[in-house]
Amino acid sequence: MSSIYDRDLEQNQANYQPLTPLTFLERAASVFPDRIAIIYGDVTITYADFYRRCRQLASALAQRGIGRGDTVSVMLANTPAMLEAHYAVPMCGAVLHSMNTRLDAGVIAFQLDHAESKVLITDSGFSTTIEAALELAAVEPLVIDYCDRVSPQSGDRLGTLDYEALVNAGDAEFAWSMPASEWDAISVNYTSGTTGDPKGVVYHHRGACLLAQGNAITASIPKHAVYLWTLPMFHCNGWCFPWTMSAVSGTHICLREVRADAIWAALAEHGVTHLCGAPVVMSAILDAQPEHKRSLDQAVEFFTAAAPPPERVLSDMRAAGFNVTHLYGLTEVYGPAVVNDWNTEWDSLAAEQQAALKARQGVRYHALEELDVLDPETLQPVPRDGETLGEVMFRGNVVMKGYLKNKAATDEAFAGGWFHSGDLGVVYPDGYIQLKDRSKDIIISGGENISSIEIEEVLHKHPHVTAAAVVAMPHAKWGETPCAFVEVVASSNLTGDDLIIWCKQHMASFKVPKQFVFDTIAKTSTGKVQKFLLRQQAARLAAAADSIY
Repeated sequence: MSSIYDRDLEQNQANYQPLTPLTFLERAASVFPDRIAIIYGDVTITYADFYRRCRQLASALAQRGIGRGDTVSVMLANTPAMLEAHYAVPMCGAVLHSMNTRLDAGVIAFQLDHAESKVLITDSGFSTTIEAALELAAVEPLVIDYCDRVSPQSGDRLGTLDYEALVNAGDAEFAWSMPASEWDAISVNYTSGTTGDPKGVVYHHRGACLLAQGNAITASIPKHAVYLWTLPMFHCNGWCFPWTMSAVSGTHICLREVRADAIWAALAEHGVTHLCGAPVVMSAILDAQPEHKRSLDQAVEFFTAAAPPPERVLSDMRAAGFNVTHLYGLTEVYGPAVVNDWNTEWDSLAAEQQAALKARQGVRYHALEELDVLDPETLQPVPRDGETLGEVMFRGNVVMKGYLKNKAATDEAFAGGWFHSGDLGVVYPDGYIQLKDRSKDIIISGGENISSIEIEEVLHKHPHVTAAAVVAMPHAKWGETPCAFVEVVASSNLTGDDLIIWCKQHMASFKVPKQFVFDTIAKTSTGKVQKFLLRQQAARLAAAADSIY
């Protein structure tokens, strides 16, 4: 029976609109039209112009028949065009598919086919790989070439349409559409394919809107903040920061390449207040040549994910003017959904104690309803003792819609009404969680997820390799890198250099192991590889290498 608060009180156009991050840009352009939205090299774009260009691009796509549920793929660096795509594509009802610029042609072709891409906007700097991918793909998307005029790239045009010409021909007054439902897909992001082909993670407008606002709350981002793009926008839609910054009418500083000199110059010249990135970005900042470093007038908030930074790095970052906050999440939860929310009373603790606290992944974002560590069999919470292992699970509005065209994987991921992360961890008495292992043996190197299984499969295809096992090896710069343990045929003279060449022929370069160990692989009596022993051996090798220097 309905209550008195339901009777005659219905949803209507006046009191209900679907949540979407698209309105953030419309409001920023209306309230602060002359404020700088984007800076890229010597190019500055106001919010009025940003909004106009997005409407023009959305109009041009709509004129070519692109609409609700169509996939628009983009292969773009952290340039203004990538920011425009995050608004223009969903403005015409379509779904944005941002591709990792480091992928090989075969994986790109798979994604284009699986997402049934109707349009591909591609930077000419990636033309060689994209041309090969298009030859492999079954789909034949409309190809739009983006030629970077600030940082010109060598490469061929692959399509018949030029991005700037297309935008300029669009309608600046285009009446873009709100989503019919906030459950409508806004983007699809592919996982790294740790077990088989990559899976397409579908985000909806509601989740993108909430996570974008959650970033602002969690990161305490004020109005008119200045954000430096060192995190790839193709990664979980840049953790939703392309939408967050419009919500606070802030300024995007675009960087095509993450270089120490460019980072320091941007920090000093544009008054950057916030940036995100993997530990490798911190290494680049700290290891910059003295002539590139600048003294900063402002404190800079740096948000990092992957492995927690060592105390030495945290100390050096503080000295350089940065406050580092540790985040955790997955593609399936729009990027970061867990934050190591720091308590000020911890400031008085010894450095070792602070480092131990900072190593924890933390507590849920405001936009996430539930986070817990559960027994994967019973779905009961593990004891809050910091020792009992369980699986980290999520529940809430910033959990993905599901996996595109993969009901079995979606059902498995959502079994029991929770999203199963596959990450193993513990929870402490204060509710903070900490990861202890990754059940799928993912290696996180420089913020990129690398499948140990994929590397092992490539190594097993080499005619001289009889067995291979890959684990993570600690690395000062990249956080961790793949280390391959290999058994070869008795008569082989195979070397690590030979296997590097072999791997580069079959996978993206960033996945290639940095270390090869030719030895008998530790196994149980039943033949199962004892990876925990291999990880210990890899850690010793890394420590020995560090001691040499």
